[in-house]
Amino acid sequence: MAVLKRLNRIPPVPKGVEITWWVCRLILFVWGTAGMMYGYTYQFVQGLFAIAFTHLWDMFQLFGGKSFITRVSYRLPTMLNIFITFGVAVGSTVNLHTSFTGIDIPEHIFAGYLAGSFGFELCVLMQGTKRPIKPSVQAMFALCFAVALLVGWEFYEFTMDRLYGFDMQHGTELYSGGLTDTMVDLILGSAGALASMFIESFYKNGIIGKNRKEIRAKIKAEREAFKKEKKAAYENGNFEDFKY
Repeated sequence: MAVLKRLNRIPPVPKGVEITWWVCRLILFVWGTAGMMYGYTYQFVQGLFAIAFTHLWDMFQLFGGKSFITRVSYRLPTMLNIFITFGVAVGSTVNLHTSFTGIDIPEHIFAGYLAGSFGFELCVLMQGTKRPIKPSVQAMFALCFAVALLVGWEFYEFTMDRLYGFDMQHGTELYSGGLTDTMVDLILGSAGALASMFIESFYKNGIIGKNRKEIRAKIKAEREAFKKEKKAAYENGNFEDFKY
């Protein structure tokens, strides 16, 4: 592990973040072990798969080379691990052992919010540091990115139900229960993505948050620097990087 970290210089994980990740993995392990003790072997296997998935971000950062995945803030994988833990330990338990169906509501809202937050990070990293990105473009990219992920998940549920006889869409008739469940999932997820778009936009543009004055000052300085760089490039006839 130390060798891999030297090959790819990733920033150290903050102690609080690392503790949160391991608490999530411990909860998943306890949940899976408890299920196996009561005869639910598949619950133990599901717990192991979930634990492995919480290490996905570590693998991305170790083997990501110079790609954007190595520069995403640790806030997002922390949110992802909490979401996995809640969805497996709480959501699966409620769905498998009770008749309560409302647990899907917070899960899909959280999923939409998480996807939108990742979209914000992805948009900035794809743009690079060459020029500042407009807040409106960043917000719309994040919203569209999140909704695209939500639609892709519903494609997955539909395919699994038709190919393997699952009931992920909670409806045996193609145009009744399953369609209703799909639309409700998309609406809930989109609501979470919309909330993420506004909250992340306000935070990253210095409207809310503890460091909002510093953030606004930094944004203003970056825009002024970009204007000067663009003006100098045009005066020198070097405007290829600024023609769009």
